[in-house]
Amino acid sequence: MARPRKPLLSRDRIVEAAGALVDAEGLEAVSTRRLAAALGVSGPSLYNHFRTKDAILEAVADAVSARVDLSMFDAVDGGDGGAVGDAVGADGAGRGEGGGGARRDWREALHAWAHSYRDALADHPNIVPVLARGPGRRPAGLRLADAVFGAMTEAGWPPAHATRIGALMRYFILGSAVASFARGFVDDEAAYDPVDYPHLGQAHLLAERRREVDEGAFETGLTALLDGLSLQYEALREPRT
Repeated sequence: MARPRKPLLSRDRIVEAAGALVDAEGLEAVSTRRLAAALGVSGPSLYNHFRTKDAILEAVADAVSARVDLSMFDAVDGGDGGAVGDAVGADGAGRGEGGGGARRDWREALHAWAHSYRDALADHPNIVPVLARGPGRRPAGLRLADAVFGAMTEAGWPPAHATRIGALMRYFILGSAVASFARGFVDDEAAYDPVDYPHLGQAHLLAERRREVDEGAFETGLTALLDGLSLQYEALREPRT
């Protein structure tokens, strides 16, 4: 009887196995030895697909970025017509005008994207430190950056402001995914002596309400961030005297 054939080793199989290891045990658990054992191959065979461990982790990070929905940026404009600065063409027409299909306000697009991005990271928090380095040469990471920057400039933000918006959104979203605020408090009521901590009488309840607290905090922060950007946007639209 012929032996059953082993599945062919591929980049996708390596990334999948490495991602599972990162999710379960963290970045330090990834090694060629562990991956080779998980895949049923010899360690050197991995180097036919990836030159280094860092290259594998970069690929895992990019696979997570690829799960972020970018479709909300496909049809973005300034929301109420017109444009800012160099987003207005020589003929005076805003680039977001014209063409068929429904248009989406840039604030709505950023809001939907931020939640999609956070959801992807929430499923794979251990890979966040790699993502925090920036997109580098990662294709999905670069597509993400391109989509955000392109949508903001299409909406009328000057390029310099669009760059800052992409940066601040990344800081905010990645920061929210690093750790849970609520889980940072132990569920032992005795740990919060009212003499020492008079305002933390309910802190022991935070851990059991982690989802409510953390998601509420993210939404509060995101709303405040977008409200602040809206004020800047309107200020940029005001005619200069």
